[in-house]
Amino acid sequence: MTDSKPTLSTNRLAAETSSYLRQHMHNPVDWWPWCPEALEVAHSEDRPLLVSIGYSACHWCHVMEHESFEDPATAALMNQLFVCIKVDREERPDVDQIYMDAVTGLTGHGGWPLTVFCTPAGRPFHGGTYYPPEARQGMPAFRQVLAAAANAYSEKRGEVEESARRIHEALEASPRRGEAETPGADCARRAAFGWLQRADTERGGFGDAPKFPTPPALDLLLAASELLPDHKTREALEHVTHSCLCMARGGLFDHVGGGFHRYSVDAWWRIPHFEKMLYDQGQLLRTYAEAWRRGGGEEEGLLWPIRETVDFLRRELQAPDGGFFASLDADSEGHEGRFYVFTPGQIEEALGAESGARFCEAYGVTPDGNFEHATNQLHDRMGGARNAFANERERLRDFREARVRPGTDRKRVSSWNALAISGLARAGSVLGDASMIEDATHAADFLLSHLLDDDGRLLRVWDGERARVLGFLDDHAALLEACLDLYRAAGEARFLTAAAHCADQIVSRFHDLEDGDLFFSPNDGEALSRRARSDHDGATPHSAGLATLGLLRAASLAGRDDWRESAEAVLRHHAHALQNAAESHPTLARAALAAEQGPCVAVVVGEPEDERSHLLAEAARRRLAPEDAVVVAGPGSKPAHVDTLWLAGRTLVEGRPAAYLCRGHSCSLPATRVEELEALAVPSLAGVD
Repeated sequence: MTDSKPTLSTNRLAAETSSYLRQHMHNPVDWWPWCPEALEVAHSEDRPLLVSIGYSACHWCHVMEHESFEDPATAALMNQLFVCIKVDREERPDVDQIYMDAVTGLTGHGGWPLTVFCTPAGRPFHGGTYYPPEARQGMPAFRQVLAAAANAYSEKRGEVEESARRIHEALEASPRRGEAETPGADCARRAAFGWLQRADTERGGFGDAPKFPTPPALDLLLAASELLPDHKTREALEHVTHSCLCMARGGLFDHVGGGFHRYSVDAWWRIPHFEKMLYDQGQLLRTYAEAWRRGGGEEEGLLWPIRETVDFLRRELQAPDGGFFASLDADSEGHEGRFYVFTPGQIEEALGAESGARFCEAYGVTPDGNFEHATNQLHDRMGGARNAFANERERLRDFREARVRPGTDRKRVSSWNALAISGLARAGSVLGDASMIEDATHAADFLLSHLLDDDGRLLRVWDGERARVLGFLDDHAALLEACLDLYRAAGEARFLTAAAHCADQIVSRFHDLEDGDLFFSPNDGEALSRRARSDHDGATPHSAGLATLGLLRAASLAGRDDWRESAEAVLRHHAHALQNAAESHPTLARAALAAEQGPCVAVVVGEPEDERSHLLAEAARRRLAPEDAVVVAGPGSKPAHVDTLWLAGRTLVEGRPAAYLCRGHSCSLPATRVEELEALAVPSLAGVD
C-alpha cells in the first residue's frame, strides 16, 4: 500500500517564516519574497514587477488568493509576464507604505490586498487593490489588468517610465516647510473641537458606516478635554464614555470570547469585520482605562471590557515563551465570521431551551439573523449587569471551541506588542491590578531579550523562532512609550534605561537633521526606491507623533535637552498641517499639547520597599494623567535617567515617606497620606508657592 495523497508543489515562499507568505507557498504563482534578487531577475529579463501586498488576517486577501493566485491559468499569465513578489505588510511596512502612497495617489483610495505594477527598479506605474477574476461592478478582471499592464510596459515603454518618474517625484516632494515656533496646546484644542463636530452622539464614535474604534481620536479628546470650556469638557468626556459603551455592547466586542474585532460594517457597531488585531486590544485597553479614570471611576460598563479583553489576550494571543501573537483571522472554513456567529438552535443546544430563550432575547439572536445565512453576531441589546449571563457566556465559549478556529498569525510584531504592553500597564495601574502589570512586564522582557540585535538595534518581528528585519519608527516609538508606561506603573529602573536607549535610537537613526522630521525607516535600513516618511493616524497611532510624545516625556524626566530639541523640530516641521487640519493629526496634536504644558511628575521620597511609599505611588498613578510620570526614590538617591532637579530639596517629612506633585521643577507641598495626595492640585506651568 502506498499513500495516494498528492504532494503539493511549493514555491520560494515555503522557505519564509511569515505565516502570510507561507499561506501562498502552494500557489502555482512563481512568487518571490521581497528581496534584491527578485529585482535583479526583473532587470536581467527586462520584465516588470507585480508586487502583491497583504496580511494574514485580511479577508479580501484570502478571496483574491483563492480566485486568482490558486488558478493555474491566471498564475501562468502572471509567471509569463511579470516577476511576482509577495509582501507581508506587517513585516515590511516600509515597502507597503511606498506602494500604498502610490496607489492612493493614482486612484484616490487604497487598501489590501494591494496590487502594484512596477519597473524593474521598483518604481510603480500602475496599481489598485482587489481585482476580481471576472469583470464586475465596474472593476476589470484581474487577467485583463495583467495583460494591459504588461502590454503598456512592452509597447509604451517611454510612457510607462515617464509615468513612473512622475509618481516617484510626487512621492519624493518635500512637504511644506514648518514654522519657526513650536506648535502648542491650541492645536490640541482645535483638534478636539474638530472631532466633536464629527461625533455621532447617538451611536458613539465618529461618522457613519463603516465605523472604526479610532483610539487616537478618543485619546486626544481625553487629553485635551481640560483645555475646553466647561460644557465642551463634559461633552468630550461624555462622548468618549458613550463611544466606549456602545462599542463594547455592540457586536464589535466578542461577548463570548472577549476582545475587539477590527471595525464595524454598520453604524451601530453590530456587525464587525471579524479579524482581531493585537494593536486594537492594546490601544483600547488604555483608552477604556483612562475614560474610567477621568470619569471618577463611576461607570462600571468601562471595566468589564478591560477585564474580558485581558482574559482574551491571555487565553488566545499570549505566546508561551513571551510576548503576544499578531492577530486572529476573520475567516474559518473559508467563511468570514463562521467561528463567532450563532443561530437560535445552537444557543438552545448549548444552554437549554429556557436559558437559551432568555439569552437570545438579551443578545439579539433571532431566527432571521443579522448576519449571513440567518446567523447572528451577538450584541448586548439589554445593557444590563454584566454578570447576569456570565455562566451562559462561558458555556457558549466551551460550545464554540468545538468549531474550527480561525487561524492565528503567530508572529510577534515589536510595535504591536509595545502597544499591548502600554495598554496593560496603564489599565493595571489605574485599576490597581498587579497581574496586568506582570503580563506587561513579561512581554517587555521578551522584546528586550529577543528583539535586540548584537548592536542593540530593535528588530521588527519575531517569527519562526528568530527575529528579523530592522525595526521601524513605529516599533521604536511604541516601545519608548511602553517602557515609560511600565516604569510609571512599576518603578523598575531597567525600563527607564530601556526607554533612554530607545530615545537615543530614534534621534540618531530616524531624525532628518535637514528638515526636522522623522523618517519611518532607519538610516541603516534597506535602501528602497525612496525612504519612507512617517505613517498617519489610523488603525495605529501616527509614528512620528507617538515618537515625539515619547521623546518629550523622556526628555522632561531625564533632563535631556537633545531629545526635547528633536521633538520640537518634528512639531515645527508639521506646524502647517497642525495649524490647518489639526483634527487629522490627533497624536501630533497631543504631542504639541505636551510640548507646551510639560508633564507633571509625582516624586515619592521614601524607600521603594516601604509600604507607605508604595501606597503613595499607587495613589499618584491613579491621580495623574497617563503621560505624567511617577518616581519613587530613597532619600538622597540618584536614580539613573532621572534629572536631579526633580529630587532637589525633596525630603522625608518627620521620617515618613512624602509625595510631591511637580511641574517644571516647581512642586506642591508634601503629602504623607494618600488622602492628602489625592486632594493636591496639579501644579500649573507657572508653578506654585
